[in-house]
Amino acid sequence: MEEIKLAGLDQSLFYEKLENGLEVYLLPYPKKKNFCVHYATHFGSLDTEFVPVGEDKMIKVPDGIAHFLEHKMFEQEDGQDPFSFFTARGCDCNASTTWKSTRYLFSGCDHLEENLDYLLSYVNRPYFTDENVEKEKGIIAEEIKMYNDDVDWTMERKMKEATFHKDHIKVDIAGTVESIGEITKEDLYHCYNTFYQPSNMFLIATGNIDCEKMIEQIKNHPDLKNRKSNLPFTVKKEKEEKTVVHKYQEIEQNVVNQKVGLTFKIPWDSKMDPYLFDTYLGSLLSILFGQSSIYSEMIRDNGLATSFFYMREHTDDYVTIEFIAQADDAKKFTDFVIDTLKNGKITKEDLERVKKVWISSEVIMVDNSEATLDNIYYDLTEFRRLIPDKIEIYKSLSFDTLKKIRKDLKLDSYSVVVVHPKEK
Repeated sequence: MEEIKLAGLDQSLFYEKLENGLEVYLLPYPKKKNFCVHYATHFGSLDTEFVPVGEDKMIKVPDGIAHFLEHKMFEQEDGQDPFSFFTARGCDCNASTTWKSTRYLFSGCDHLEENLDYLLSYVNRPYFTDENVEKEKGIIAEEIKMYNDDVDWTMERKMKEATFHKDHIKVDIAGTVESIGEITKEDLYHCYNTFYQPSNMFLIATGNIDCEKMIEQIKNHPDLKNRKSNLPFTVKKEKEEKTVVHKYQEIEQNVVNQKVGLTFKIPWDSKMDPYLFDTYLGSLLSILFGQSSIYSEMIRDNGLATSFFYMREHTDDYVTIEFIAQADDAKKFTDFVIDTLKNGKITKEDLERVKKVWISSEVIMVDNSEATLDNIYYDLTEFRRLIPDKIEIYKSLSFDTLKKIRKDLKLDSYSVVVVHPKEK
């Protein structure tokens, strides 16, 4: 295994790429009692058009199929329930699907080898039948309906629909009741055989683990060892337009106070590493709209919003910056945010303060094995690489570069979604 030092953190990570292409990342914490293991595939809700392995024609599978497949992996041919298996052996287990990935995980303090063996078994043994697929449709349909009744969930979806023309990020991860109704067991096997091959997957383990012992167990696991892998496939990626779909849109929901969603659609800087560009954007937002910034105080003191938050998301072509606020006057709030992004004062001292906060956070977080695992998982799925030198990257951030990025930001492509209370 290759030892990779996490810069400035007095912690090492061990990495090996197996012959079948599976990438394994092991982060030992000998003094801890607990452990956590994530087994993941680079397959998420965005991946609905692809040429399956062994075929030569592009197919289109129904929206929400990655999330549906995640559910079906918990139904095994022998009738064993993974949740019951892990619980009986002192562990919690779960799974999740995002735009770009699906993961299966367990955590606990006992029976690591037995639980790891079972994780590798059930994720490598798909069991899809016409009957169990039909049964699952009703369960997931109820889940989708529940989310459709959630105001925040609905608003974020409307914001994406107003922003993106073609990118599949505008479609909810779970799909729609109609789309999941179209899923067949053949669709699921097409997705599984294409995206769940070891060369498209990775495993991360942290906590009280023996790295040498664990890597040997993974290498020799029969269900994993016998899987076909390194098989080529092609995923269709739509070229997203620069404009937004709707500059302004109003909807009615069961809310007490009006909500405003503002989304900026910003092209990636083609000359800069994506992680570095995203980090500079994050530092700019932290300076201008962090909890202690004067502009955040002005938003509240001037009654522009009683509460707000922001976040960033990534697509192949764009970074989006999304603001969601409880605001009575949508125009005043959005005008203030746009003006602040363009003209708000930033100083070198501001950047140095942000850098210190981020470095401190990395130092504090490294003692939390599960938080560190989640951080690694995020980097592997969002940027498709391990980033072990974050502290050095933070230290290298330049105020001149930040000013240039800010000056070059294209803020003219944005959408506004306003959610009004329903009239009684």
